[in-house]
Amino acid sequence: MQTNKLNINSIVDEAKFTPFHWSVLLWCLMIIIFDGYDLVIYGVALPLLMQEWGLTAVQAGLLASTALFGMMFGAMSFGTLSDKLGRKKTIMICVAIFSGFTFLGSFTSTPVEFGILRFLAGLGIGGVMPNVVALMTEYAPKRIRSTLVAVMFSGYAIGGMTSALLGAWLVADYGWKIMFYIAGLPLLCLPLIWKCLPESLMFLTKKGESEKVAQIVKKIAPQQAITPETEFVLNESTHGDEAPLKALFQQGRTTSTIMFWVAFFMCLLMVYALGSWLPKLMIQAGYSLGASMLFLFALNIGGMVGAIGGGVLADRFHLKPVLIIMFTVGAVALTLLGFKSHQVLLYSLIAIAGAATIGSQILLYTFVAQFYPAAVRSTGMGWASGIGRIGAIVGPVLTGALLTLQLPHQLNFMIIAVPGVIAALAIFMVNLKVSTESRAKQSNDFAKNSAAKAQ
Repeated sequence: MQTNKLNINSIVDEAKFTPFHWSVLLWCLMIIIFDGYDLVIYGVALPLLMQEWGLTAVQAGLLASTALFGMMFGAMSFGTLSDKLGRKKTIMICVAIFSGFTFLGSFTSTPVEFGILRFLAGLGIGGVMPNVVALMTEYAPKRIRSTLVAVMFSGYAIGGMTSALLGAWLVADYGWKIMFYIAGLPLLCLPLIWKCLPESLMFLTKKGESEKVAQIVKKIAPQQAITPETEFVLNESTHGDEAPLKALFQQGRTTSTIMFWVAFFMCLLMVYALGSWLPKLMIQAGYSLGASMLFLFALNIGGMVGAIGGGVLADRFHLKPVLIIMFTVGAVALTLLGFKSHQVLLYSLIAIAGAATIGSQILLYTFVAQFYPAAVRSTGMGWASGIGRIGAIVGPVLTGALLTLQLPHQLNFMIIAVPGVIAALAIFMVNLKVSTESRAKQSNDFAKNSAAKAQ
């Protein structure tokens, strides 16, 4: 009896956008919103924490860095674990970690206790990102893949803004602990996540879970004929990729892997440098405190627009040229911010800077997810994100040191723009042929093997 072979990669790539895709998108979006809420919550509670515990600015900054260190280790460890354990289980573990330990933060009475819990929560916050991106990437149809990942990742900003708005309404009356009580709500959603969030189709196929694969394929491609004899296959060979971390440097990927790490480091350095110091930089340039806060809002709006707009452009062209242009234009915009401009132009430059930093960060995740094969996808994103977190830690510190030098504000913005140029060069050095030739070879090998078995 001849076996009917179905290529899972082709089914996903060519699928129409179905209610099943909507479900995956909305659940991933919700998880990212929770994630963003938990990350920003410290900034909302910070003024009251400093007052209650008598913290200096330096101590408060060190306390903030504990979550960033946790995110770095979480991204690296849970990204690698996911390629062995599966996306769904790893995502649930991460949600339980960041929600549970953030909730427990409301019961702390000392900065040391609080810092330990923020580090542990950071493990989950950092670990969930590469896995949710990987899952969305592995279900999104090829023609709108970058757009869907960008839309999903916009939930990060939604979570941050939700945290800020709830803080403005609740903290004055109920204290900072109310924000941490609310952070425990995702724990109640874990049974729903378990029921509604699907496991990665590529992971299930690799593990030989044919019945589960068939159920999901019927939802993605209802018209696809499936029989008991149907064999589900991938066009991505996992030979040589059994050790996920080692595989990042195999099959010609070494240079591209290092360039991704450089790009993530530089991008997150700019994101956190601007997020922490933009108001101060603009005050130093002669603007009022109120206007400086509006500049921070414009930066984040630009980031959301840049991510979604960049995702649409990437689906029409490619992520590589889109990212190079965004980083380059962003560096120019940051340089021009050092000079007095008309108000409309000024806000436009800040929004462009947001698109080139916050927006590009989101597109970088998408690029890494599409570059690596499914067997090492979460590992690739986890390590790139983890290295990027070092930039997130270094960025605010370097910018603070820069301001102590009392340089002309034009020079300050020029220096902050330099990482954007380096990131553009790093993306330029990424070798797309390694990814495309590897996949083409795997597809040819798959076709030859299929033909040989048919004979």
